[in-house]
Amino acid sequence: MKKLLLVVAALVLVFGLGACSKVDEYEIAMITDSGGIDDESFNQGTWEGIVEFAEDNDLTYKYYKPLEVSDAAYLDTIALAIEGGAKIVVTPGYLFETSIYEAQDLYPDVYFVLIDGVPHEPWDDDTAFNTADNTLPILFNEHEAGFLAGYAAVIDGYRNLGFTGGMAVPAVVKFGVGFIAGAYYAAAKLDVDIVFGDDTYHYFGDFAPSDNFKNMASSWYTTGTEIIFSAAGGAGASVMAAAADNSAMMIGVDIDQADQSDTVLTSAMKQLGNAVQQALQAYIDGDFVGGAASFKGASNDGVALPMDTSRFATFSVAQYDAIYALLVDGTVVVPADYATLVTFLDDATLDYPSQAEVEGTTE
Repeated sequence: MKKLLLVVAALVLVFGLGACSKVDEYEIAMITDSGGIDDESFNQGTWEGIVEFAEDNDLTYKYYKPLEVSDAAYLDTIALAIEGGAKIVVTPGYLFETSIYEAQDLYPDVYFVLIDGVPHEPWDDDTAFNTADNTLPILFNEHEAGFLAGYAAVIDGYRNLGFTGGMAVPAVVKFGVGFIAGAYYAAAKLDVDIVFGDDTYHYFGDFAPSDNFKNMASSWYTTGTEIIFSAAGGAGASVMAAAADNSAMMIGVDIDQADQSDTVLTSAMKQLGNAVQQALQAYIDGDFVGGAASFKGASNDGVALPMDTSRFATFSVAQYDAIYALLVDGTVVVPADYATLVTFLDDATLDYPSQAEVEGTTE
């Protein structure tokens, strides 16, 4: 009975919402995770890439929003999309890892694009991973995006920094590691001191906005923090609100968030639209290659700062292009975890956040 209700609810949610030229038949489907296509974050960035590509190539498309956040609801909604005619299904976010693990074998003639995750069984001591040939996981070098944001902020004049993450999941941890690395790399280049320690590095434990998160960010601003990078999904709105209350600035994440608040200095972007369009192009060309993850970083236009909408006072496009080129050619190899961060900084006198804070293992 529960499964029937999930399917019916999902059908209600998609009726009239998915844009396509043929109501009863379509080719590309996207399943949202816990948000919607207007979440001003991960789902929206992915959906906008699908819409642009589909309309440019005269393909039909639709999106579905599951009734609840659960593996069962995701799998039911994937089934509904395929019953409706979907030939390729795009799922944005690590929450789909388990449902895609099952779906890829249940529907071997359908292609799956899993963004920010790899298919696996539910977590336990013997969790099995498997990526079938009809599935393409797309992962991002979040550490490179974080590096660009930290570097730009310090070059632009910020000296007292903070970081908030939603949860200490791998992607968010990498954003934070890269942000630390970029900030201290820029500080060394300018020969200036910056303030960035455990007191202003924190995981909220949630990706939804909260007055508690806003109050915490406000307390940082009132005690001297000049800018906070928030890799926290919807919870970033709480940091934006705190920044507005304190005439301060913050850094957004995943997509260009400049239009959400005047407090957004820049955004550490995953080029979600580019990534999904590259996968869809391979699909229509008959060159879809699954079975292993594809990594998107500076070398293949997978991460960026939106320089046309950023509110930098001094950091220029020329400076951005110069540091980006060093990532592309490998002159600068950005650390992705705490161990490589320590080696990258190679200076025990620097007061950067501790391993426990960075990895989210504090009490």
